[in-house]
Amino acid sequence: MTILLFASAREAVGHPRLGWAVPPDGTPADRLVRELAERFPKVRPILRRCRFVRNGTILDDLHTPIRPGDEFAVHPPYGGG
Repeated sequence: MTILLFASAREAVGHPRLGWAVPPDGTPADRLVRELAERFPKVRPILRRCRFVRNGTILDDLHTPIRPGDEFAVHPPYGGG
């Protein structure tokens, strides 16, 4: 599966896109977020404020399984004007 990182999450990880292995039956989104924070500690505080999107749909439930072939996007709060 692919993780897409935007804004401050991308800066903290150092990459806009990551390939990530998940089991064939998937892994809950919250576990994926924890693994991402463990692998890239700089992104940990940012993840607490992020919105997560699976295959173009905002996740309201982080127990939703993320499966091989899915696209999981990490969207921190955006600012601008």
